[in-house]
Amino acid sequence: MNQPAPVPDLQGVRPSLVQLTHVIYGLHAVAVFIGVTSAATVAGGFVFGLPSLIAVFLNYLKSGDVRGTWLESHFRWQIRTFWFTLLWLVVYGLLIVTIIGIPLAWILIALLGLWVGYRVVRGWLALSGVRPVP
Repeated sequence: MNQPAPVPDLQGVRPSLVQLTHVIYGLHAVAVFIGVTSAATVAGGFVFGLPSLIAVFLNYLKSGDVRGTWLESHFRWQIRTFWFTLLWLVVYGLLIVTIIGIPLAWILIALLGLWVGYRVVRGWLALSGVRPVP
C-alpha cells in the first residue's frame, strides 16, 4: 500500500515563504548559469544580472516576513553573498586598472565565481533540508 510522502516540518514557517526562498535561490542559480554560459563572468552575471537583482530585491522586500525564523539565515546568506561579491568585484576591478594586477585579478574573479556557485548550492541544499544556513 502506498503511503503519502511525509510532509517536512517547516518549523512554523509559512510554506509560501519557503517556496519564495527556493525561487530566490533559483534566480541566483540562473544568474550563475548565465555567467558560465556567456561572455560575462560568473561573479559579474551574479551581481549585474537581472535574475540576481530581482532576487536581492525580493530578499529585502520579504525580509520582515522571515525575521525570527530559520529562513532569516537564508535571506541573510543570499544578501551577503550578493554584496560581498559586488565588493570583491570592485576590488578586483581596481586591480585590473594596474598592469601588474590584470592576471591576478582575472584569477581572483574566477575564484570568486566558484565561491558564488558554492554559496548558492550550499544555501539551496540547506533550504531543501529544512535547515538554516550557518
